[in-house]
Amino acid sequence: MRFAHLSLAGLSLLTACSSYAPPTNLAGIRRDELIARMGQPDRQRGLPTGTRLEFPRGPMGHHTWFVDLDAAGYATRAEQVLTEPNFNQIVPGMAQDEVSQRLGRPSHIQGLGRSRGVVWSYRFENHFCQWFQVEIAQDQKVRSTGFGEPPECERRDSFVIP
Repeated sequence: MRFAHLSLAGLSLLTACSSYAPPTNLAGIRRDELIARMGQPDRQRGLPTGTRLEFPRGPMGHHTWFVDLDAAGYATRAEQVLTEPNFNQIVPGMAQDEVSQRLGRPSHIQGLGRSRGVVWSYRFENHFCQWFQVEIAQDQKVRSTGFGEPPECERRDSFVIP
């Protein structure tokens, strides 16, 4: 009896993961079918040739998928955007909205003291415990970028054991 419960739990996990990313072959997939598979997008943006749907995914937001649809509502392209090459395109002076258009919604937003702006943090899949951070000044322009350590990775071994 236990085996049956475990098998059902494993099967439900497999089917839950099937909607994690867009289908590998997007040819012929309409918007409504894509949403049925992946759930509602976090954001929709107009493109010159159609629409972009944004799907933040994963535990703690390690992936964000952008899926482009043509004017007829068919998927044409999918990209996981939380990558180091994309982070390297975020530079000081860039508008906050452009950062959002390139990377989607941040995992975490923290205000800076004395109303100096905010820090947007993006978790991403990597071999180290890091996230990518974008400091945005009050004028809604990027002031700086870099990699930091997210709170779940902070070392807890700095205390003394009696």
